[in-house]
Amino acid sequence: MTRNRLSLPDFLLLGSSLLVLTLSSATASAWAAGQNAEAAPQQEGGSVSDPRAEAAKAVSERKATAAGAPVQGATGQGVTGQGGTSGSATHEGTPVIRADDKVAQASTDSAPATPSSGDPAPAVSSPARAAPSPATGPRETVASEAAQSLHVASVPQDLRSPSIALGGLFAAIGGAHLAPDFKTIADSRPDEAPAALLADWEAQRHHPDFDLKAFYQQHFTLPIRRDVSYRRKADENIYDYIQGMWGVLTRQPDKPIPYSSLLPLPYAYVVPGGRFSELYYWDTYFTMIGLYESGQWDLLRGMIRDMASLIDRYGHIPNGTRTYYLSRSEPPFFSLMVDLLAQHDGQSAYRTFLPQLQKEYDYWMDGAGTLKPGQAYRHVVRLNDGTLLLRHWDDLDTPRDESYPEDVATAGRAPSRPPSDVYRDLRAGSETGWDFSSRWLADGHTLSTIHTTDLAPIEVNCLMVHLEQTLEHAYALTGQRKLSRLYGQRADERIAVVRRVFWNDDRQAFYDYDWRKGQSTDVLSAATAMPLFLRIASQDQALSVADTIKARLLRAGGIMATDHESGQQWDAPNGWAPEEWMAIKGLNNYGATDLAETIARRWMARVIGTYEKSGVLLEKYDVESPTISATGGKGGGEYPMQIGFGWTNGTLLGLMRRYPADTDRILERNPHASQPPIDVLPPSDPYSAVGPQENDPVMPPPKPAGDVETGSQEHPSGQNAAIGHTALPQDKRPDAQVSPLDQRVPTGKMTAFQPA
Repeated sequence: MTRNRLSLPDFLLLGSSLLVLTLSSATASAWAAGQNAEAAPQQEGGSVSDPRAEAAKAVSERKATAAGAPVQGATGQGVTGQGGTSGSATHEGTPVIRADDKVAQASTDSAPATPSSGDPAPAVSSPARAAPSPATGPRETVASEAAQSLHVASVPQDLRSPSIALGGLFAAIGGAHLAPDFKTIADSRPDEAPAALLADWEAQRHHPDFDLKAFYQQHFTLPIRRDVSYRRKADENIYDYIQGMWGVLTRQPDKPIPYSSLLPLPYAYVVPGGRFSELYYWDTYFTMIGLYESGQWDLLRGMIRDMASLIDRYGHIPNGTRTYYLSRSEPPFFSLMVDLLAQHDGQSAYRTFLPQLQKEYDYWMDGAGTLKPGQAYRHVVRLNDGTLLLRHWDDLDTPRDESYPEDVATAGRAPSRPPSDVYRDLRAGSETGWDFSSRWLADGHTLSTIHTTDLAPIEVNCLMVHLEQTLEHAYALTGQRKLSRLYGQRADERIAVVRRVFWNDDRQAFYDYDWRKGQSTDVLSAATAMPLFLRIASQDQALSVADTIKARLLRAGGIMATDHESGQQWDAPNGWAPEEWMAIKGLNNYGATDLAETIARRWMARVIGTYEKSGVLLEKYDVESPTISATGGKGGGEYPMQIGFGWTNGTLLGLMRRYPADTDRILERNPHASQPPIDVLPPSDPYSAVGPQENDPVMPPPKPAGDVETGSQEHPSGQNAAIGHTALPQDKRPDAQVSPLDQRVPTGKMTAFQPA
């Protein structure tokens, strides 16, 4: 018997009509100039550091990693790049990757920074000029072999966002609804260099018969999408579905394509599903949980190497593997990914990825060493009492490429705010992973009031504790005990900050902190469990959080994202797999096992019950409704419900292994999803796990393979070769049992995987 598939909107076809969105002349001219913004620290009182002095200082202190690469166009003139990691108010030069694979330098003049109540000020770059900057030298290119293997001499690459590379043309396309989902436009590939394409457009656009839609169709290739719908076979159960979806969602190593916005990856990887056809940062960790549970170590290891390759090339892991995501990241889960791998490979995982762990830390903490009380710079904020917090940030203050017309409309509904402020906060909101939520909205429900950069969220501050603990452990393994003690001390200090700043004693839960107002926000969210997940909360705080979750967030299908209903997708009534997983794990860490099992049982019943009706797993679910919908519920947010779905698949598999009795009862009520439960295996600990080989030889990475952006779907030979670790053939590996991720033995330093 074949089940009906979930019918969802098609994002791939171009619209049949051309609708013009009227833009203000001032805003349109800013977009046409490809406005770029980077940061300079400022004091609350309004004094501003000299931008050129800050640029020289930044260059002298560290070697910048390229976040934008201009490309030589047909006219021979370079255009400005993003420079997303320079951290200076002046626009630093960025490397050019040309056909001869040489690195050149391009830079632009910058407008002086202006005070803005403690925020970094934007520097507006001009695409008309490209002169070498006297304060900077050529930037270092790629470090690792995996990253170098993606440099193909004959393939020109442009690392600027399409909205910057294409300037006024992209702004014009943004003003016309050429596709139901503008991400399709952002992902489209031009057929020639941006400079040449701009020249063609300029030459034609004033002609009375010029048709922008026809021009777009002539010069752009639609992105390659693989269908993520899934037709359930007769007698197929939910385990079969998850296993089958790994093949549907897995992409083989990328082949660089000229002028594509896709950032190529050297190893196979799993995409989330739906409209998300590239790798996403924090999604990947929860997808890896399913790979861990199903023993797909080669794929899991390769995805971590993909992440390491991104850090090597760009200095950080971007939001996703598109050029327009390079100006921001997402919640830093890389250290937890290494923990996962250490469960199988042993301590060599920490030694192998120590350089990337350090670079990740340096990216998020950029500027913290010189930040004075009352100052904010990129991701770091220092309160007036000297306390250091982290916030989310994006180095650009223009409309997001993937949501261009929507962002224009949002800024238009905030006439009292500069559009650049709205754009910056929308972009920073995307870096949170919760795009969007009442957590970031000043009035709790209107998107145009978004003020993400004013807030220090719970998650990123807790994740930095784990990264510091991981660095402490990794440096101890390599004999660098001074550095180990340094990061251990920083982790302990940050734990104290989380317990003090983010704890609201009146409401008995952890809340985001508005650093401008000096107080907690009003929105209770599932992120209140993050300090429990990472074992940061005190025992008393953890038990109080358990009571608050039970009273205010728990519903028929699990826990809601927040206690506010705003129409945004990361609010009530929706529940999301990452938040359910972290809450369940966190509650178990502190002995609140009954509540943890209740959440797990209700969530699994909601997800499996929806699968019974629709035959697919979804991105998110309405957990408040007493009834189960085949479409997952109300949805909300910027786009319709997405199917697949990586993090739902991964965490559901982990929960079914942790709660086999509950799973069995749920499957009995849902016969199409039914299968006998899997046995729970013994506990283990990432900081003491021993891998099959601790001193494997270094092997070169595989060469990119494939004939489209996502690569050929055949497995290339040697794809599992490692950087610093060689995967053993399955038939030659020592017998080893793998434990579910909720059972860990305690060690000296507690982590997310080590409950007391």
